[in-house]
Amino acid sequence: MSWWKKLLWVSISALGVWAMARLALSHGEQISALWIVLAGFCALSISYRFYSKWLATKVLMLNEERATPAILQNDNKDYVPTNRWMVFGHHFAAIAGPGPLVGPVLAAQFGFLPGTLWILIGATLGGGVHDMIV
Repeated sequence: MSWWKKLLWVSISALGVWAMARLALSHGEQISALWIVLAGFCALSISYRFYSKWLATKVLMLNEERATPAILQNDNKDYVPTNRWMVFGHHFAAIAGPGPLVGPVLAAQFGFLPGTLWILIGATLGGGVHDMIV
């Protein structure tokens, strides 16, 4: 990785830490949603770039040449090769459905910072692994 790319990712990391610190240290003040969006964008960008690559290469050892179970065990019932965009649409609908329900409930019960941390950390560590493996 070139030093320009390293500088870019360090800048994104610093911006994310600054946004989270701004959220955590603002007691009794109104918080702009921009800080939550900025912290979320930085956290998810970093996890998409680095954590997903680590999962793919070190944990799952993915290989483009290996056939999927849908091809190996094709029975036109449970295992059917499907266009990836169709699968993405179904998956997105299943995952995005409860999001608008769970997030506000967490924020109402615990406050916006624990709810934000739960969503970012849960989406990265739990959701990313689940989406990649299942």
